Amino acid sequence: MKYQYKIVETLARVIEIEADDSEKAWEKLEDMYYNGDVVLSADDFENVEFYPINDK
Repeated sequence: MKYQYKIVETLARVIEIEADDSEKAWEKLEDMYYNGDVVLSADDFENVEFYPINDK
């Protein structure tokens, strides 16, 4: 019998942003992330979870 499981790893990092307000900080953070200025790696590992998918 075969079993399938999903493995979900969570990466997290706190980033400090200087901006005039929280909306501008959020936009700056998104820009930094999507431009590749912030890249999470194994050093940012926070958690792992396992989920059964189905039995085959």
